[in-house]
Amino acid sequence: MKFCDPYDVAAHCARAALGMMDRHGVPAHPNNFIIWYAFVADRNPELTKAVNGILRAGQKFTDDACSELYERYFGTSQHEAELRAVGKRIEDAVARVLEHLVTANQGAAHYGEALQNFSGELEGNAAAAELGALVRSILDETKVMVEVNRQLEERLETSSSEIARLREDLDQLKREATTDALTGLANRKLFDVALREAALEAEEERTFVSLLMIDIDFFKQFNDSHGHMLGDQVLKLVARTISDSVKGKDTAARYGGEEFAILLPETPAAGGVRVGDMLRKSVESKEVINKTTNE
Repeated sequence: MKFCDPYDVAAHCARAALGMMDRHGVPAHPNNFIIWYAFVADRNPELTKAVNGILRAGQKFTDDACSELYERYFGTSQHEAELRAVGKRIEDAVARVLEHLVTANQGAAHYGEALQNFSGELEGNAAAAELGALVRSILDETKVMVEVNRQLEERLETSSSEIARLREDLDQLKREATTDALTGLANRKLFDVALREAALEAEEERTFVSLLMIDIDFFKQFNDSHGHMLGDQVLKLVARTISDSVKGKDTAARYGGEEFAILLPETPAAGGVRVGDMLRKSVESKEVINKTTNE
């Protein structure tokens, strides 16, 4: 999202955003400022609705809540920009490879022309001295061609390594764009895509699909009482339990702060109930220990 407000409007929105952040105890980090500036400027109706919902509920704007707001409404554009940058670097690397190949082709054409000329001169019954000179010229041209090929090989190897690194960067960015940073599960963006595809497939193929929505009871009170670090450990524990319970085409995601979702294609309602009950019992059996207090 780009902000192109006039100076006076931007100044007003900035002051209002900082004032609201101060009233609600929100640290003045750049990402948090973007959230509140956009809220004050009413740039994103969905963001405005989400922030107003938190305000009406009297909830605190914790680090997790702010991070989730930023990731949901602004994080995607950042990843898209990074993906475009990596894509441009790949295009440049491929262009360099093509340039190397054109240069090599030009060198090969020149070498072929030189050999053709030598062949013509030999057919003219050249004298011994001239023959020796021709051989030396052929050797010189061959050395040049060998060097051109060597340089091409080095450049192609360098370009190949660079493209491989860029491919890894691209894969990493794609993973980050669709993965929840805290739990390692799919994020809401990826889950929404998977849900649409599964629903469409179920309708077309006349198959079943089950959806589980999971919420951690009293998580806010736990978080407020024991702190965000221990709260994060609880989220990770639940996420691991969920991840261990899915397989194949299933998709598990962190859907919100303490909300998780599991998509079960080709699974009837009864099967979804069994999976949900198994997960509930598994999570219920877990223990979280505060290493500081041993509680």
